[in-house]
Amino acid sequence: MRLHISIDDGIVAELDRRAGKRRRSAFIAELIRRGLDDEQRWDDIEASLGSIDDEGHAWDEDPARWVREQRSADPQRTG
Repeated sequence: MRLHISIDDGIVAELDRRAGKRRRSAFIAELIRRGLDDEQRWDDIEASLGSIDDEGHAWDEDPARWVREQRSADPQRTG
């Protein structure tokens, strides 16, 4: 699909320097893909806010001990 957008001359010059005139579209498409992935991650994070209770967890008393126990329980872990 074709899309018409306006971009400042300075940005186009930097784009050409980084990607080359013949790779503008691919470069811009990749940046948009990354930006949309980031936006989706933030949507997922915001949707999960408040989904874990504030208290009543196995790690509440001593979080460092809980982490060590979790790590040592998995034989695949090296740390």
